Amino acid sequence: MTRPRRASVVRRLAGYERLIEVGIGNRTELAAALADRGCTVVATDVVDRETPPGVEFVRDDVTDPDLGVYEGAGAVYMRNCPPELQRPLAAVAGQVGADCLFTTLGGDPTVLPVEREPVEGGTLFRASRGTRGGPA
Repeated sequence: MTRPRRASVVRRLAGYERLIEVGIGNRTELAAALADRGCTVVATDVVDRETPPGVEFVRDDVTDPDLGVYEGAGAVYMRNCPPELQRPLAAVAGQVGADCLFTTLGGDPTVLPVEREPVEGGTLFRASRGTRGGPA
């Protein structure tokens, strides 16, 4: 994610007090920037990952989630969300009453109804409310 695009996404997500980043991997800049803006950020992944100061890490799998990890979040988001994880991501967000936001990688399609929000150099997708809440 380019620096201008990251800054644009940070501006959009910084309005949430508590956020969960799903599948943080080794790309921690977005979570770090949100924590620097005063947001509470919890990062998840299916394997243990190092996270920057101010970002909590919890090992979790969005396809078989521990919903307690996500409770109280205003938004659940994922960078470069592949099509096969979009529905589980939206379901988890819906089950805890959080907004579901994600970016895709390259030409990957969205597989559920979304609202598109332009960000510098790309699009931030928000799962439409009617698509969330089902089983993960």
